[in-house]
Amino acid sequence: MAARLVIADRGRPLGSPFSVWLNFRAVPFLVAGLTKLWSYTLRVRRERFDAVEDLLARDERFILSFWHRRLFMMPLAYPFQRKGRGVAILSSDSKDGERSAATWRWFGIHAVRGTASDDGAKALVRMIQAVKQGWDFGITPDGPRGPLMELKPGTIALARKTGAWIIPVTLAYDRCFELKTWDRMVIPFPFATCVIRYGTPFRVEPKADDHAEGLRLQREMDVLESWAQGVLHA
Repeated sequence: MAARLVIADRGRPLGSPFSVWLNFRAVPFLVAGLTKLWSYTLRVRRERFDAVEDLLARDERFILSFWHRRLFMMPLAYPFQRKGRGVAILSSDSKDGERSAATWRWFGIHAVRGTASDDGAKALVRMIQAVKQGWDFGITPDGPRGPLMELKPGTIALARKTGAWIIPVTLAYDRCFELKTWDRMVIPFPFATCVIRYGTPFRVEPKADDHAEGLRLQREMDVLESWAQGVLHA
């Protein structure tokens, strides 16, 4: 039987039936469809992927850690299917979170509901449960509102509590533009080359120092971000 995620009930109305259909059915379907079509135009190449495939072959759980500005097209970093399982993300209990969760479902990505910034303890518990149920996890350590590219402690705590491997990852494009958002979201032009680079997987031991491990992950992700910027300006 496939592992199941328990999605938190919002406990408050989403709107009228038409509003629910439009905002949480039609719009996510259209956004997901457009994004998929966009991704099909990209020339995708993966680097340092062998270690990820090795973890998959050993049926190990892992956490893909990436900066929020690289979120667009990040489903390309998870190109395989586990039997009855897959990858999960954290999505807030707000209406925006519901819309986001509905969009990610079209990519086969499951949403664990909770808001790390408002109630971090509850969100972390739900994330731990998801990993222990057999899901991998995708997480933006600087999300959902920043500060930009500054690591928050949730990723390290999740890895320490579950024994899952942390894999830093980034996406780079030879042709792209940035949105004028807090995270300076990077968007590729159609038909661009997309290079996905994975960092070295590592585990956080139960008694490890969270601060030291956080600095380690911050350095790894900063190196990947510098590399990604270099691809654009090469």
